[in-house]
Amino acid sequence: FCLKKKQGKKRKFVETVELQIGLRDYDPEKEKRFSGAIRLPFAPYPNLKVCVIGTAIHCEQAQKAGIDSIDSDGLKKFNKEKKLIKKWAKPYDLILASDSIIKNIQKLLGNTLNQIGKFPLVIRENDTVLEKVEEMRGTVRFQLKKVLCMGTAIATLKHNEDEIRKNITIAVNFLVSLLKKGWQNINTLHIKTTMGKPFRIYG
Repeated sequence: FCLKKKQGKKRKFVETVELQIGLRDYDPEKEKRFSGAIRLPFAPYPNLKVCVIGTAIHCEQAQKAGIDSIDSDGLKKFNKEKKLIKKWAKPYDLILASDSIIKNIQKLLGNTLNQIGKFPLVIRENDTVLEKVEEMRGTVRFQLKKVLCMGTAIATLKHNEDEIRKNITIAVNFLVSLLKKGWQNINTLHIKTTMGKPFRIYG
């Protein structure tokens, strides 16, 4: 396939390449809903906006890497006010929190981050912030909800076709491993760029 030839008009931003999946012979109401994540070799989310709720060490690492951070004292200043917490969390795609702090998040912020779908992912004590952020930028998730279609970013148009192909192969094979009947549960696979038309690669 040749995404770059097909995209046509040049954009002022880097387009994402999306993988769209249609499933079949799966009943989300009766059968177990699967969920899984895999890190791809070429990051599909290079511009993921992240904030770290960290210990002194993790906040220092974040600062050096140019990543936003806040410590426990910073969270206390929100005084559990939902509006302030939502306003703070809004710009971020993802929030990470040090292992020792994550246990106290609800005590410090109440349930607000849970309600807006931004409860932090953990950074272990021995993890470095930059490594964890790079891992998140390269990770795609598959989760079956109530419908038989799903989609995920798989690459960007900054990647060459060989890199995009590798990401697609790894992601699809991982998804197939989550499915009860493997490839028999895959109906169609399409790829598309952010502004482009989808085209079928399977089914």
